[in-house]
Amino acid sequence: MADERDGSVLPEKDHVFVASRVTKGNGMFPVRIVVNRHRVARVKSGVFSTDEESIAIQNVASVKITRGFLWSDIQIESSGGTSPIVSHGHTAADARQIRELIEQYQRQHS
Repeated sequence: MADERDGSVLPEKDHVFVASRVTKGNGMFPVRIVVNRHRVARVKSGVFSTDEESIAIQNVASVKITRGFLWSDIQIESSGGTSPIVSHGHTAADARQIRELIEQYQRQHS
């Protein structure tokens, strides 16, 4: 991955973060957070369907991480007034990387 200090650009790809199966709402089909240069999305698959919500990178207003003993929850707020993207059961490292990727992509857009 590119380093923000050297001014390099992140590669064009999806960064996927999968929540732990042992946390609330993630049993058989865990939530995935997908971050790329265009958007951040929460993807929840089911047996016969997939539920996806996304926010354009330039419309992300804030990223809140709540760290627990084992798992972290992440809440991504939109500047457009839509409901935030909320996901439970990520590692602290994944939650921090999600926030860092969003911030790096936002800097590239400005």
